[in-house]
Amino acid sequence: MPQVLPSCKNRRMDEDERHTREELMILDALLRAMDRRDEVFQMIEDSENVDEARRGVGQLLGVGELGSRAVLDLQVSRLTRDQRQRLASRAAELRSQLPDDC
Repeated sequence: MPQVLPSCKNRRMDEDERHTREELMILDALLRAMDRRDEVFQMIEDSENVDEARRGVGQLLGVGELGSRAVLDLQVSRLTRDQRQRLASRAAELRSQLPDDC
């Protein structure tokens, strides 16, 4: 299922904005997963296979396939506080680049 990106009504997104929104969705999913890592790990451990884990993580975190894939691909070394801060800073930077009218 293709990822549906949030957008403004009656306005067409350019390629840069689409890319920014996709990156932001991934970062938001990763940050949510870091905040709920125990639940995420339990969901993955309890899953029969990768597809089930991806669906379960997506439902748990309220993210789409793009975000849940990013979570499953997350390296454990990225769970440190400094890495989380880097992700949060990048997410804030991306949000500041998006139009305010959305």
